Amino acid sequence: MVAAQAAARRCHARGRFSPTHREKRHAHRCLHQPCALRAGGALMFTGIVEGVGRLAAAEPRGGDVRLRIAVGTLPFADVRLGESIAVSGVCLTVVGFGADWFEADASTETLALTTLGALEPGAAVNLERAMRPTDRLGGHLVSGHVDGIGRVESIHDDARAQRWRFAAPPALLRYVAKKGSICVDGVSLTVNAVDAHGFEVALIPHTVAHTAFAETRVGDAVNLEVDLIARYVERLLASGEAATGSRG
Repeated sequence: MVAAQAAARRCHARGRFSPTHREKRHAHRCLHQPCALRAGGALMFTGIVEGVGRLAAAEPRGGDVRLRIAVGTLPFADVRLGESIAVSGVCLTVVGFGADWFEADASTETLALTTLGALEPGAAVNLERAMRPTDRLGGHLVSGHVDGIGRVESIHDDARAQRWRFAAPPALLRYVAKKGSICVDGVSLTVNAVDAHGFEVALIPHTVAHTAFAETRVGDAVNLEVDLIARYVERLLASGEAATGSRG
């Protein structure tokens, strides 16, 4: 284990990483279960963006696409092969890296169900590494499993802040509550209003300036992940009703 870590550090110092066959198989498993159980728990994020990167390249590989992301301002010195990074809210597995970039494979399903498939080289992306047990939970628990795609409907100034309205699939809006949390392109946001067609949030200048929202425009698509707790509550209620019905 120590030797493998030392080899990884040497490769990182040279600006490249050449995974072994075993590591490639591990990365492949992580790709299809990007937030699989590791070290006794599921990897999670907080929705607090650590840096804004850019798509440097997208290389098709047998139906999947290998994305190269320039990390920009993301703290990156101790990155490891196989770790998870949320890219605009999508949990991806690092399969290669250099001094200021990393690569991750996106499956056909991921490309179809998220905005990653429509990104052009140079596009800004929000980046967050998986949280550690000692990290503060500044946002809310985020899995990196996108639930659907929304769209920016309007942006209006509101004093120094901005009010953003997003259209969202009706099937997701049932999990969205006023003053609740929602993850938009990897950013944990508080819902200010919600109706049958979409929801609104308020963005302070700091959030806009330090995320890809600085380059987001009306009409752009965004990745949405609803609050995990809302899904669990619905599941528990459904299970309780089923149990009550079976006894009746």
